[in-house]
Amino acid sequence: MNYFSSDFKLGILGGGQLGKMLLYETRKFDIYTRVMDPSAEAPCRIACNEFIQGDLMNFDAVYNFGKDVDVLTIEIENVNIDALEKLEKEGIQVYPSAKTLKKIQNKATQKLFYVDHNIPTADFTRFAYGDEILPAIKNESLSFPFVWKSARFGYDGQGVKVVRTYSDLEALPPQECIAEKMIPFKNELAVVVARDVHGNVKTYPVVEMEFHPEANQVEYVICPARIDEAVAKKAQLIALKVSQAFEHVGLLAVEMFQTENDEILVNEVAPRPHNSGHYSIEASYTNQFEQHLRAILGLPLGKTDSKVAGIMVNLVGEEGYTGNVVYKNIEKIMGMEGVTPHIYGKKETRPFRKMGHVTIVDPDIAKARKVAGEVKKTIKVISE
Repeated sequence: MNYFSSDFKLGILGGGQLGKMLLYETRKFDIYTRVMDPSAEAPCRIACNEFIQGDLMNFDAVYNFGKDVDVLTIEIENVNIDALEKLEKEGIQVYPSAKTLKKIQNKATQKLFYVDHNIPTADFTRFAYGDEILPAIKNESLSFPFVWKSARFGYDGQGVKVVRTYSDLEALPPQECIAEKMIPFKNELAVVVARDVHGNVKTYPVVEMEFHPEANQVEYVICPARIDEAVAKKAQLIALKVSQAFEHVGLLAVEMFQTENDEILVNEVAPRPHNSGHYSIEASYTNQFEQHLRAILGLPLGKTDSKVAGIMVNLVGEEGYTGNVVYKNIEKIMGMEGVTPHIYGKKETRPFRKMGHVTIVDPDIAKARKVAGEVKKTIKVISE
């Protein structure tokens, strides 16, 4: 099929920053795009050929959108699976498939999938309702501390809470959830795996993630991860096992813990371009967004090696600020060598909202990390 400067139409469910960065690549290749998002102010609106405002969880909205494209992909997991299944039956190519998404959308289902496929993961208990947690603690089948995770609709630190005492239980919503054993770990790692429609697979280098202690949000992504080569190899092999088990098409970001004794445990996955791969825009031979396109269209997968060490700094809204966004001191960071800011196009900031990211590249990873710290201290996402 001719994808370039042709009548071919690629559909994207979700119009956020991931979709916007994916559109950089579709415009580079002149691939026609239709995007649907519930927000009239979605970042994708300015860069796609057609924009449709619609509810991603609504069957009719997703079905009617998808039947007018040749290939349908996502930039967010929370979409109507029943509509995707019907589209697949009618011949629309959907990547990742409805079957894959159904296993990943629900964190409880996802964790049970790891158990069934002998994929190492932290011990957990599934609860159909949140009010089942207290009795479990009282009968000693669950003990403090543990990590509470909403089974559905968690993202960017939302739907995750460390529970240490009875008082922490009071703020938990009553929905389906999992309680995960707290794991002492050295590092949080991630591997982005690309798998195409023919089953060809490539992995990106292991990255290391540093999290904000309060928001449970990634602050820095460091590539390559500052870990032993043997640990990196183990992480990549486990990521490949996860990829094979899900049989996804496109990208799969596999987030993992490196324990104190260098075990690798899978935390969770995302079947799409991911925050942990943003560094690749400046640092890799083939960035993750181009690679996702190559994978879902059956084009040759690109080289995943890094050209240079890269660190990504998330730009999130400062606490205490809500309103029209201002990127304070952005000119100062643009004066630093190897620094590239990416602004997502969200007009309104609020505390911890992802508003952009900054990539720092340098042959010396230690120097890049030092500059990343300076960037983090300098630029502030505030409101007017």
